[in-house]
Amino acid sequence: MEAPVNNIICVFVNADGKALERLDVPQNLTPKELQTLINTVLHNEEPLPYAFYINDLELVGQLGEHVLRNKVSVEKDLQIVYHPQAIFRIRPVTRCSATISGHSEAVLSVSFSPDSKHLASGSGDASVRFWDISTQTPLHTCKGHKNWVLCIAWSPDGRKLVSASKDGGIHVWDPFTGKALGNSLSGHKSWITALTWEPAHIQSPCRRFASASKDGDVRVWDSSLRKSVLCLSGHTRAVTCVKWGGDGLIYSSSQDCTIKVWETTQGKLVRELKGHAHWVNTLALSTEYVLRTGPFDHTGRAFATDEEIKEAAFKRYKVAKGDSQERLVSGSDDFTMYLWEPATGKHPKTRMSGHQQLVNHVYFSPDGRWIASASFDKSVKLWNGYTGEYVTTFRGHVGPVYQISWSADSRLLLSGSKDSTLKVWNMRNHKLLEDLPGHADEVFAVDWSPDGQKVASGGRDRVLKLWMN
Repeated sequence: MEAPVNNIICVFVNADGKALERLDVPQNLTPKELQTLINTVLHNEEPLPYAFYINDLELVGQLGEHVLRNKVSVEKDLQIVYHPQAIFRIRPVTRCSATISGHSEAVLSVSFSPDSKHLASGSGDASVRFWDISTQTPLHTCKGHKNWVLCIAWSPDGRKLVSASKDGGIHVWDPFTGKALGNSLSGHKSWITALTWEPAHIQSPCRRFASASKDGDVRVWDSSLRKSVLCLSGHTRAVTCVKWGGDGLIYSSSQDCTIKVWETTQGKLVRELKGHAHWVNTLALSTEYVLRTGPFDHTGRAFATDEEIKEAAFKRYKVAKGDSQERLVSGSDDFTMYLWEPATGKHPKTRMSGHQQLVNHVYFSPDGRWIASASFDKSVKLWNGYTGEYVTTFRGHVGPVYQISWSADSRLLLSGSKDSTLKVWNMRNHKLLEDLPGHADEVFAVDWSPDGQKVASGGRDRVLKLWMN
């Protein structure tokens, strides 16, 4: 005779903390059966895939077994967080499919276009290169910079690439011809640390972008008028990072320990975010992934008009933002991070501590559920993207971790390190999934293509590597 199945009183909560009614469910339910239950309770016309989390650990196997294994108390109602998953699934990259040489100095930045069809890189040899992904060969070499190309950024409609260098010069390129669109844009007095485009759902075709510089200013440029249209002054030291949010605000971080929030019609300061005790190095937005990819998603849909691009980008942004506000996370030389809701308040939601050295890069997962942070302490840490609570630490690198990148379905995380390896981490069991050696020296830059098919990496060994599953 089978033993009777005891029930557990559960409360299902969405990522924003909104609870559904209490439910009395059998202990032997699996995630698949819970998916059916949640789709029914939410009256979803088309069933969606969901993942379920108890204390930030994903539920795998039977509910009762999970509770026992992880010593979860069921004396009170058991809180289960449900989170919609991407309908598509991305396979981990497992092998290097191409090693492409061409740059004569270190590769400092790599970036796939929003539609995943093009790849660009910036290097210490003062050039920008476009690569043909299908043949895995160089396509265009763009010369014009007089010093190291420190950062590059694609417009969200995929029609332009902007690059900036150590001498303060900025170039806008046509990725299809490799030609510069006009002369170099000048205005900054020192090197440029970051670039960001105005989202496609605010303006299409994309025209405006912002640059942050060591000279303490953020400048907004119009790529069609070929000039600086706003200068956002107020930081007292070098600006380290700049992000253009989906609600039209610009966020800038600085070595003056502050983060400033600007509006973009007249360039007025909206508010100042204080809390860090040392330089603020890096910023990330919860909607950053859809802002970067604009109208493009995993389906590969093409667009006939600018209006279609704007509409599709707005729809994706609305879904990504959901009912909650856009969140911002900042990482600092003080070893900590802060989570903010900067559109409405100047006080942080929470302080996130645990790293033993400076935080070099932070990045929200595409679905906004997780924050990953890379540090010089050789670790990558995972945090809850809504509460900022610590989840786990990924250890395996033996050198500082420079950059991280998410797969489009938020199930995998990629990290590149000074130890010359890339590593792929699994969000389900929080374990190392793939170790990817191959570079001969430090890996400075990594990017996972928005369609999930490829990873690009570059570093001190001057080559670009493409990785596939």
